[in-house]
Amino acid sequence: MKSFARFLLAGCLLTASAAAHADEANFLSSLQGNFSGKGTVKVTTDAPTVNVSCTFNSDATSSSLSLDGNCRGLVVVTRAISANLKVRGAKYTGVYVGSRTGPAQLAGSRSGNAISLGIRWAAEVNGDRKARLTVEKTSGDGMRLTVTDVDPKTGKNVVTSRIDLKRI
Repeated sequence: MKSFARFLLAGCLLTASAAAHADEANFLSSLQGNFSGKGTVKVTTDAPTVNVSCTFNSDATSSSLSLDGNCRGLVVVTRAISANLKVRGAKYTGVYVGSRTGPAQLAGSRSGNAISLGIRWAAEVNGDRKARLTVEKTSGDGMRLTVTDVDPKTGKNVVTSRIDLKRI
């Protein structure tokens, strides 16, 4: 009887794992496509806000999401930005490229329509190497990318980047 209980438990765990994978695959595929939009960026928490226009190509598989794009601000400044995420179970990991400090490590999970990721910058930004990136599905054709960081002077969270995108 004990063997049967173990077999049943293993079957339940495999079924739950497959369902979670299917949920992530469905969510990731909903972010597939070409997007464009506008937003704001601050290089540091106390820097002036710069308006940007961005385009992104989002490539999704059942276990990964790749965002590759460009943002243009102040008419002449363009920066290539990318995030490459892998999902294993309910955990996301990956790399963000586009920071002036170099590639940053990403790790987190999804809750509802948003993937919440901790950022570990390659060097200190705003007094430490930590920030947060949220990749949020805002509608059937919308996505929002938000970076928040802690202001070292006040200890409060500050949005340093917020880009609203629509599928084109």
